[in-house]
Amino acid sequence: MTKILALHGINHNMFGMRDPAQYGKITLQEIYASIEALAAELGVQVENFQTNEEGAICLKIHQAQLAGVDAIMINAGAWTHYSYGLRDALAIFTGPIVELHMANLHKREAFRQVSVIAAVTQGQIAGFGVHSYLLALRACVAMIEQPK
Repeated sequence: MTKILALHGINHNMFGMRDPAQYGKITLQEIYASIEALAAELGVQVENFQTNEEGAICLKIHQAQLAGVDAIMINAGAWTHYSYGLRDALAIFTGPIVELHMANLHKREAFRQVSVIAAVTQGQIAGFGVHSYLLALRACVAMIEQPK
């Protein structure tokens, strides 16, 4: 079965309470439920993983590479803008990677408009709230299924 790793970065455990003007009132558990429902519909397996520790997310990416995970979708949160360690961990992964954000980064502060991980991803989806996750999942599945 196709395996996709959904990575949720720093402070995402606080969705529902964190800056509702940007992120709405949806919780991370509700996001997980939406992802899992779509994964079942698409016939793929998704593992959700959230951490506030940069080393833990890098280790999870290493483990995904070694375990043969097919694709990664990642909302790295603030790490998007400055974590070269995360960027380097993602560069090790050989499958498709989709960067996603609930808010439109390009409408936010200047420092949030820069993604240091973008160069090692196949693309970025931003600004669609929880739908960014679902679009990212569909993109991962499409890239895995396309002929090589």
